[in-house]
Amino acid sequence: MFDVITFGSATRDIFVRSKEIKVINSPEFITGKALAVEAGSKVYIDDLVFATGGGGTNCAATFALQGLKTAYVGLIGNDVGGLEVFRELSDLGVKGNFIKTTDKVKTPYSIILSSPGNERSILVYEGASHLLAKEDIPWNEIKQAKWFYLSGLSGESSKVFEPIINFAAANKIKVAVNPGHDQLTKDLLVLKNLLSKIDILLVNQEEASLIAGVDFKNETELFSKFDGIVPGLAVMSRGKEGVAVSDGKNIYRAGIPSSAYVDRTGSGDAFGSGFVSAIMRGEGIEKAIQLGTANATSTIQQIGAKNGLLKKGEWGSWEKVQVEITGL
Repeated sequence: MFDVITFGSATRDIFVRSKEIKVINSPEFITGKALAVEAGSKVYIDDLVFATGGGGTNCAATFALQGLKTAYVGLIGNDVGGLEVFRELSDLGVKGNFIKTTDKVKTPYSIILSSPGNERSILVYEGASHLLAKEDIPWNEIKQAKWFYLSGLSGESSKVFEPIINFAAANKIKVAVNPGHDQLTKDLLVLKNLLSKIDILLVNQEEASLIAGVDFKNETELFSKFDGIVPGLAVMSRGKEGVAVSDGKNIYRAGIPSSAYVDRTGSGDAFGSGFVSAIMRGEGIEKAIQLGTANATSTIQQIGAKNGLLKKGEWGSWEKVQVEITGL
């Protein structure tokens, strides 16, 4: 029996850092800024790092490092990138029994371009992970799991989001969900209809507002609405302000440690999987917030979404965040 099985993307990440990548102001982009290099020139790179990423595998890595028996369900390309994903998961202790390969498309790639000052843009090739279909999932073999953890499922794979949650409910498997872009846009109604079957919902404050139809600045009203539709825990990240969690009776709030960072890739996955790891072990919400925050803080100190993840019993060099509890 597995403690947890994760679903979501598996990617090959390439981090490219160069002093010659400039940040320019431009009204042609939504953010008003762009990363640029001189056209027709040779651009020299200061650092080049190859790693693996993707919400499904990032979270699986945390669970395995936290001592939980973990497997990942996903689709990768039959290529070097896919082999590296499989190899790294195996090295981390994640069971790859349920990973399938395809010759139709390549393993997903993300190229993270960074300039001095840590401004970045990410080039994304979606690839195999986004083609996961119902027939790729070994339903009979995963029904003994205690927990499912779903990160974003996009493209064709978004069609398995609802079947996975319904399967979990039918087999009394607990579910934690960090919904992705497709769940929060074109499939928002599907997500809302499934909230009663989700034990832990992990979203940021903008996503929380979208789901609940309440301004995130009004946390009390927002969580009151959530508590009427989410039977378990509602977890809302608040950016630099930290996190707020509701269990239907109280709201637990905590900030984040003051720290520098090298790269923020995977920090959300690190928090979510760290938080859920503690809940799986019955350690309570306060400890879950502290572990999730420590895991995310440690992760951003290194390049690569998995390189800084904490092992069971580790807390990093920062003091545990203080958690304030107020009644609803």
